[in-house]
Amino acid sequence: MGNATSSAISKEILEDLKLSTKFTEMEICQWYENFQKQCPTGRISPEEFEEIYTRFFPEADAKSYARHVFRSFDTNDDGTLDFKEYIIALHMTSSGKTTRKLEWAFSLFDVDKNGYINKSEVKEICQVSVLIVIPISLSF
Repeated sequence: MGNATSSAISKEILEDLKLSTKFTEMEICQWYENFQKQCPTGRISPEEFEEIYTRFFPEADAKSYARHVFRSFDTNDDGTLDFKEYIIALHMTSSGKTTRKLEWAFSLFDVDKNGYINKSEVKEICQVSVLIVIPISLSF
């Protein structure tokens, strides 16, 4: 693209995101610019993520659910979300393939990350998500 925004994001990450999402280079660069404004460190902490969820769901206790969603998006387990993790999560939850959405749902329920989902994990996620999921599904 040749503008300052596209040079701010590494070419490697840009190409990887173009291949793994349906976003165009311009869209990715716009997302990156907004991400940098909102997260000047280049990372989203669990606390910042909880604040975002709380703003979207002020009537619910979104913190517990946000903690689990954050964990499922933090694919490299470093305790933060970088731009790449953020964009892949955004793509997957908004327009990703059904298979990828199911993989994400599995990772959300696999609380201990052992590759299996047990009854207590299902119960935990259902308890924290009931106030979040029901209002969303009713809004369609």
